[in-house]
Amino acid sequence: MTKAKQTSTLPVVVPNGALVQPGAAEEHPHQNLDRAIRAAVARVTGGMSPHAITETWHDWALHLGRSPGRQLELAERAQTNLSQLAAYTMGAWSRGTIGDPPFAPKAHDHRFANPAWDNPPFNLWKQGFLAVQDWWDHATDDIRGLHKQDADRAKFQVRQMLDLVSPSNFPLTNPEILNATFRQRGQNLIEGGSHFFQDFVQTLTQEHKPAPEGYQIGTDLACTPGKVVFRNDLFELIQYAPQTEVTHPEPVLFIPAWIMKYYILDLSPHNSMVSYLVGQGFTVFMISWCNPTADQAELSLEDYRKRGVMAALDTINAIVPGQKVHANGYCLGGTLLAIAAATMARDRDDRLATVTLMAAQVDFAEAGELLLFVDESQVAFVEDMMWDQGYLDRPQMTRTFASIRAEDLIYTRAVNRYFLGKDDLPSDIMVWNGDTTRMPARMHSEYLRGLFLENRLTAGRFAVEGRVIALKDINLPMFVIATEKDHIAPWRSVYKTKLFTDCDLTFVLTSGGHNGGIISEPGHQRRRFRIAHRPEGAHYVGPDRWLVQHDPEPGSWWPQYSAWLAEQSSPPDTPPAVGASGTRLSDAPGSYVHQT
Repeated sequence: MTKAKQTSTLPVVVPNGALVQPGAAEEHPHQNLDRAIRAAVARVTGGMSPHAITETWHDWALHLGRSPGRQLELAERAQTNLSQLAAYTMGAWSRGTIGDPPFAPKAHDHRFANPAWDNPPFNLWKQGFLAVQDWWDHATDDIRGLHKQDADRAKFQVRQMLDLVSPSNFPLTNPEILNATFRQRGQNLIEGGSHFFQDFVQTLTQEHKPAPEGYQIGTDLACTPGKVVFRNDLFELIQYAPQTEVTHPEPVLFIPAWIMKYYILDLSPHNSMVSYLVGQGFTVFMISWCNPTADQAELSLEDYRKRGVMAALDTINAIVPGQKVHANGYCLGGTLLAIAAATMARDRDDRLATVTLMAAQVDFAEAGELLLFVDESQVAFVEDMMWDQGYLDRPQMTRTFASIRAEDLIYTRAVNRYFLGKDDLPSDIMVWNGDTTRMPARMHSEYLRGLFLENRLTAGRFAVEGRVIALKDINLPMFVIATEKDHIAPWRSVYKTKLFTDCDLTFVLTSGGHNGGIISEPGHQRRRFRIAHRPEGAHYVGPDRWLVQHDPEPGSWWPQYSAWLAEQSSPPDTPPAVGASGTRLSDAPGSYVHQT
């Protein structure tokens, strides 16, 4: 097995201006024993550090133990909840009347939406669970002196435990399961057992599930016509064929995240952002990243910038000479684009026309619940796991994201699949969501440490080629999109791009989540967005005030984006050739998108 040397290559600027390499000192060979043990434990815990968990509860217990006032408050809360629950129960049993329930599920919790949960005895079990949940939410609120990350982590861990024991998870306490079993005479449990066995085998073997019929990559998904015009070991560059008689001279380059396959931006024909922009008269290029193996463990963040983004720009310049490029980065690809654009601005490289960041963070101080998985202990555990296997594997990333919304992504799905016997209904975004990729060990370590843990990009300590970069150097029109329900890149965190830049900037806040808010094609029902323009050099307005000042508009934000790109472009002219002479390697979507 390839062992990736996990020492960050991102230089740190010290007070005297010198650049030092983190982890420059050589480790003693005996430390490999420690790393191997931590890697083995990390596989069992899914990358969670037992030390971080223990430290969280130790910190919480110590602060609660020295706060008798808070203890009395929690005792009163428990007494109040118990009294409300008792009164509700007595009303339901003695008088046969059911009053207003004292506790309600949270807005995003749909486990108890079925009307059967309002009938005895299920309503009592539901209310009992919600009463306990309410008390623990209060118990894990901030305590004066308690580290906020420990408070948030304690709340998160309690939520995980409560989600596990929710009455909705068990056949005898879930009215939906009982009704389905009665109606179907147990056939739902037989079907569910079959589903459980299939998933169990798939989890053990980690075999890649084939796409269901009607969702084949290159035929049904990722099917916008085009050619692969460049390929190296890191990515393929796709140029899409024009669909209009004339196109704007400035091409558009999409830089997707390499944590998933690129075709989230080219899903089905009706919701493909690529196809939409090509149809609006733009020449579109797309980076399709490779799916790294253990042999590519040493790929760095700088490799993705230099041999990825910059190599793509070089190729586009050869195909469309003399034209600047509209660069669009999604998620982690947007963070990489911001780094590349700031570096180009520092080096007086003026090949970009505009910069678009979609659900992408440049500052990670408010990165939401993902920060609960990032501290020195957690990062060291993940690093040692990657050191052992050469990459962060797909199941390890999937578990992290799923645990943030465990009630829906884990338990509700399990109930539907294993107890109600329901198949997962296929959809284009579900197929894409299951088509995950690996993360190279070195790159992911640099990303976790340099950006998440140390937040160097907005602190003036992120160096590229030995010199620091600054987002304020970007003097190009920017278009920044955030989504209201994003739990990966929370919209207030994305909004902070406005705090660290002075350029002309248009900000859009759209409905939906991290993926659904971006894939918001015209005609999509119940979509809405807020949009505002900030002139160059304008004063900063905080996110909450901005939200109040701008009312939502119905529909998709895509037409606004297309119009903005057109305003920043030259008048349409004859489309460029697809690929430079002799560079058409294969048809889109290429070969890297099929790597498993």
